[in-house]
Amino acid sequence: MNLPHARAADPNKIIHAAFEAPDDGFDPVKTTNLYSGWVNEAIYENLLTYDYLARPAKLVPLTAEAMPEMADGGKTFTFRIKKGIYFTPDPAFKGQRRELTAQDYAYTFKRLLDPVNRSPSASMLEGKIVGLDAYAALAKKTGKFDYNQPIAGLETPDRYTLRVRLNQSDYNFLYVTAYHSLSAVAREVIEAYGDQTRAHPVGTGPYMLKEYVPRSKIVLEAKPDYRGYVWNFVSGGDAWDEQLVRDMKGKKMPQVGRVEVSIIEEEQSRWLAFQGGQLDYDKLPQIAAPTVMDGVKLKPEFVQQNISLYRVTEPEVIYTLFNLRDPVVGGYTLEKIALRRAMAMSYNIKEEIALIRKNQALKAEMPVPRGVVGHDPGYRSSIPYDIDLANRLLDHFGYKRGADGYRNFPDGKPLLAEMRLEPDSVRRQYGELWKRGLDQIGIRLQLTFSNFADNLKAGTECKLAMWGTAWYADFPEGENFLQLLYGPNAGQGNHSCYQSAAFDALYKQFVATAPGPERNKLAIEMSRQMEADTPWTLHSTRFRNWLVRPWVKGFKKHPILQSDWQYLDVEKH
Repeated sequence: MNLPHARAADPNKIIHAAFEAPDDGFDPVKTTNLYSGWVNEAIYENLLTYDYLARPAKLVPLTAEAMPEMADGGKTFTFRIKKGIYFTPDPAFKGQRRELTAQDYAYTFKRLLDPVNRSPSASMLEGKIVGLDAYAALAKKTGKFDYNQPIAGLETPDRYTLRVRLNQSDYNFLYVTAYHSLSAVAREVIEAYGDQTRAHPVGTGPYMLKEYVPRSKIVLEAKPDYRGYVWNFVSGGDAWDEQLVRDMKGKKMPQVGRVEVSIIEEEQSRWLAFQGGQLDYDKLPQIAAPTVMDGVKLKPEFVQQNISLYRVTEPEVIYTLFNLRDPVVGGYTLEKIALRRAMAMSYNIKEEIALIRKNQALKAEMPVPRGVVGHDPGYRSSIPYDIDLANRLLDHFGYKRGADGYRNFPDGKPLLAEMRLEPDSVRRQYGELWKRGLDQIGIRLQLTFSNFADNLKAGTECKLAMWGTAWYADFPEGENFLQLLYGPNAGQGNHSCYQSAAFDALYKQFVATAPGPERNKLAIEMSRQMEADTPWTLHSTRFRNWLVRPWVKGFKKHPILQSDWQYLDVEKH
């Protein structure tokens, strides 16, 4: 519910939080970085969002007055924008109070396909909106996207109406409109800051950027004139929800006036910060799980501190990608596929879960993880951990061992694989586990380390040979994961730069198929095709154990939304 004159959040209510990796700036169109998205969700606003408590995840209006009107068999969506929503004041507005309009969303949608932005989220709209791809193609030729040119699929018949026309029915389009890359930006701001938009976020959301030290610290403050809402979510019926409703129902939101986020990449440092009272809530670092957890519950000494545990299986998949364009591990010939397959079979996932994840994870079997539509709980990967079979496979395809015990290519040239990782202790353990397995099959591995943001940038340029990474659901449907292997998305989410005619044909059929058993069957076929070519080797899906201090009220980790500060309260006595 809107409040036309909501009071400002209390500046004395502060949330102290931590990110385990750095962001790469706050221009929504230019990032798929999880931590950038976390902040963007607090600064910017989408047409739609998700109900905070509803499970499974349920879309609800945010800046739209209601869910959109649908016509033409699901090819036309009409959104009515709420009146009286304003951007954070900024010099780009030249002293004028700037209201959100339908044109802002039309502009945002166009930006996603403007070639100059090289948006890693471009695939969210490519091929979908009538006329938009043609203007993007023209912009590639001319070097400039004409934002003033009308586009048939993005109509704004009046100041508060946005009509989107799709080329064909898209069963996930409404999920796309709730993704942070399509949150509204103002054209004046983008043009004023040019290449510096990542450091100058200006949105209509509840928070604004107050302080930013890249790779170190992010400080947000509540907007004094934010319209606000009343916390009035409905319990799902479990004890956790019932307590949230008792704590929060009827409060004018947001309550938290300031959010201070520290970038703490090392697990041990983050755990010490939580223990020392420097963090109000955090994911339990895996290294601390044996100390804190008694099975799936907290040990008594932590219960006595009135710490709450919220445990959830992440809608994610952790994997190592092989760059199919890399001269060592890439390629589509049988001997190159055999090399990747043997490498995948050398990795001991059970050891990862036991030693690195401290048993706070499950083995991932298919690219679509648990909790996401399209996951088959009975599916099992066809790639086992099998050192003997991996060695025999390499022998069969002519990867002969040299005098030092390491293998060469079939043509006799030395074989050296390279893996890129982040420099924290967990990733180092992960790299060493890979190295131990590859040593057993005679493959040299060189580990190199760089921060997450730089690795992500290299991935968009198809420059990573191997990279251990993860993907967290942007929306709760299998397309969000399978698009990471779709050929036209190479460098735009598809960081393995995998291009398979067989996979791509299945993907196109999948997208055009209505939700249900036939669509789910196609997800299984794509999973098998991925295994056949091995651009990825799947590892695990984590349990997340969120530890929450007693003064933090309203916390419940959402499966899709990252930012939760606007739903919380702090009650220190």
